[in-house]
Amino acid sequence: MFQTHRTVTVVIPTMNEARNVPVVLAALPYFVTEVVLVDAGSVDGTVEAALAVRPDARVIGQTRRGKGNALATGFEAATGDYVVMIDADGSMDPAEIERYLAELDQGADYVKGSRFVAGGGSDDISPLRRAGNRGLNALTNLLFWTRYSDLCYGYNAFRRSAIPAFGLPPAHAAEPRWGDGFEVETLINIRVARADLVITEVPSFESDRLHGESNLRTFRDGWRVLVTILRERFGPAQVSTPAADAPVVNPLFEPAV
Repeated sequence: MFQTHRTVTVVIPTMNEARNVPVVLAALPYFVTEVVLVDAGSVDGTVEAALAVRPDARVIGQTRRGKGNALATGFEAATGDYVVMIDADGSMDPAEIERYLAELDQGADYVKGSRFVAGGGSDDISPLRRAGNRGLNALTNLLFWTRYSDLCYGYNAFRRSAIPAFGLPPAHAAEPRWGDGFEVETLINIRVARADLVITEVPSFESDRLHGESNLRTFRDGWRVLVTILRERFGPAQVSTPAADAPVVNPLFEPAV
């Protein structure tokens, strides 16, 4: 059972999720004490829809583009003892949060959701993305002596004291930075392992998003994940490092996630 003396912040990046985010917010467990909604300039009424369900939510605008920047912004604003990162599209079940927090209560610093351990699963991941995730996961485990089963999944929870180990780009810097895109989860996973934090995995089930289309692009974002792995292991890789929203044109290798 979750220890009620802990405070919990949930960070949710949003971009045009007006039909989805109210469902997510309504399903948050009672013990969530703070919601930080980081919005990327939605034009469909996302913020208004969110506040109608959770009027106490803190709404913060992004200074740059990309999921990584959204998370960095939300983490800087979070005040809870524990912080949970969850998507706004309805694919992640908020009821699972208690499972994550139980591991933190038992001494973990960082709790990683996994679709590929017993009890986990996915209705959303394609065979191509599954194969790419498997390859990138194996490469990371080989290079960093980790034991992750699901590298590219963004449902995670951690102690707020662990955030400095992430080393994310400053949220309010003006220029685009590496780590601003979907590679952010890989960046965090590698850096918490290198910081010797206590890491555990819990099963998580990923559903199809409720409405709309994902902003993830298989080849572009898979390439960014690969570059991130190489940069973290060998220093800045001698490959193109496009902005978070830029397409990758004819790369030598395009893994999928």
